Amino acid sequence: MSSHATPDPYADPIAFGQRLKILRTRRGMTRDQFGGLMGKSASWVRAIEEGRLKVPRLEVVLRMAETLRVRDLADLTGDQSVHVDLFTGPGHPRLAAVQAAVNVYPLTEQRQAPPAEHLRARLARAWAARHSAPNHRDVVGVLLPDLIRDAQLAVRQADSGAERRAAQSALAEVYSLSQFFVAYQPDAALLWRVAERGMVAAQDSEDPHAIGVTAWLVTQAHRDSGPGHFDAADAVNLETLAYLEPLLSDAPDDILAIAGALTFEAGYTAARRGETGMAWRYWDQARAMADRLPADYYHPITSFSRAIMGAHGVTIAVELHAGGESVRQAARADAVTIPSRPRRARHRIEEARGYQLDGQPDVALATLAQAHEAAPETIKYNGYAKRIVLEETQAKSPARRRRASDLAVKLGLLAA
Repeated sequence: MSSHATPDPYADPIAFGQRLKILRTRRGMTRDQFGGLMGKSASWVRAIEEGRLKVPRLEVVLRMAETLRVRDLADLTGDQSVHVDLFTGPGHPRLAAVQAAVNVYPLTEQRQAPPAEHLRARLARAWAARHSAPNHRDVVGVLLPDLIRDAQLAVRQADSGAERRAAQSALAEVYSLSQFFVAYQPDAALLWRVAERGMVAAQDSEDPHAIGVTAWLVTQAHRDSGPGHFDAADAVNLETLAYLEPLLSDAPDDILAIAGALTFEAGYTAARRGETGMAWRYWDQARAMADRLPADYYHPITSFSRAIMGAHGVTIAVELHAGGESVRQAARADAVTIPSRPRRARHRIEEARGYQLDGQPDVALATLAQAHEAAPETIKYNGYAKRIVLEETQAKSPARRRRASDLAVKLGLLAA
């Protein structure tokens, strides 16, 4: 390797501080930014990177890994004897079948594609199953391969412009469902392939709802790639909101809901940047949009609704690292039942992060147990939840260590 090349933290035997610097730089973070997210100074970060301070305690290392969104704890520590997947979950048994369906085009397929109405009915059942099943990835993973192949075939066999646009809209939604399945699994390239194909299909469909949904998911994919990609997330998000804005004065519920979901996402990204005022301003705008929806309305893809705004408030507070405000938002949100099991589990995880920030680790663990009860597959693939559980397996309290260890076993982080 050239002496001028950047070391590879996944291959070279280098010190913890050097690994931290490389991973931080790859995420596009300055020392000030990383230190701020850790509640520390830039000089503290520099001292760690230069080896003037020793490797921090496990709870701090786990928080670093969370902030850097490393794929495996060993990538940061360099200890190859301890592999813990954090933000990349384990590969689902049905991932290979979904990969195969995404990667193959039906160029020589002779069978007749199902009509668009049939695809739409199957999609509706798939979304309903996702929201109601605790093992939602398993349920969706069974349905996706045939849905992907049939939707691709419907686009290829469309006879008219109108039929083709309708088929492209259905295909875009199939790719959106696929992105929910693929997220946090060990195939980042597949995630981006699905996201980009969904955006192309949505644009070809000229369907504002399909365009909004795919933009919502692409925004999340950019943001989850780290601070260096926040501008890209905003570019997709705000451009799509500008496209939808002329439709909103008398928009149907689904268009208003996707615009509201995108507005919240802008606030989410602002919170990740630490922009408190901007984050809450977008949340207020999204809440105003939710208030225009019927009281019992619940968007089948984004979960946007009146019911979800309390959960969104918890997320904003947590991303701003405001523990007390997170707990206050959680108390307000808890009176509302979220219909979707995976979304309910995700909300419980966000609440647990808030309780952890507020110095209430026992409540955080109890809340994570509720998340596991709602949807085990959601918490199993969530890096924040795994970080809290692993941290509490080292707690001084024997009772808390035992509860954390029991949950770690359920999540596959510790052997039974």
